[in-house]
Amino acid sequence: MSSKRLAGLFITGTGTHVGKTYVAARIARALVAAGKRVGVYKPVASGCRRDGGELRSDDAEALWLAASRPENLAAVCPQCFAAPLAPHLAARAEGKEIDSRLLRDGLEFWRARAEIVIVEGAGGLMSPVGNDEYVADLAFDFGYPVVVVAPNELGVINQTLQTLITAATFRDGLQVAGVVLNHVRRDATEIDPSVQTNLAELKRHCVPPVLAELRWQAEAFEPDVDWWRVAISAD
Repeated sequence: MSSKRLAGLFITGTGTHVGKTYVAARIARALVAAGKRVGVYKPVASGCRRDGGELRSDDAEALWLAASRPENLAAVCPQCFAAPLAPHLAARAEGKEIDSRLLRDGLEFWRARAEIVIVEGAGGLMSPVGNDEYVADLAFDFGYPVVVVAPNELGVINQTLQTLITAATFRDGLQVAGVVLNHVRRDATEIDPSVQTNLAELKRHCVPPVLAELRWQAEAFEPDVDWWRVAISAD
């Protein structure tokens, strides 16, 4: 690998369907607005749609568009599989195996093309990306500060604390920049009273901090976050 240090953030979640891609895309968009050259990388995706003779990841496309279409879409997610399963199982359903080396080396594409890269993992930290490795292995190897996306719904306190404990104890520990509380339903306050108290409870219980809240389909974080500063805090 090149010795050039590429700034980055690794976006993970407390689980699936928590809005990782939406949050990652908003971070990428904010960095572009701040004048940064932004790369976006999703090492592997499953549940992809077929477009002609190719498989395309909607998540990868959303990231690419948010980063103002840098370079080519294929570089955003070099390994795409159709089945809506854990990536290594989706690959196996096609008679393939995930290329562990490509999971990591695909990031090299952005090193000479961006100032900062936003990496989105698949699922949560302990989601398998092979028979013997997990999303957390990629986060550890990339070495970027981790941003945990947590859904504003009942159960988020437990889910978030479990994710933070996992990060702190995995291998030599992952550096977690903080948590983003993401609103995942338009009508959440009508059916789930916990959405009114989850932010305060997370702030009370979480170390590292809650960085921001992102309301339903909002474009801006509350409060505004200097994502460049968050990314380079590891250096």
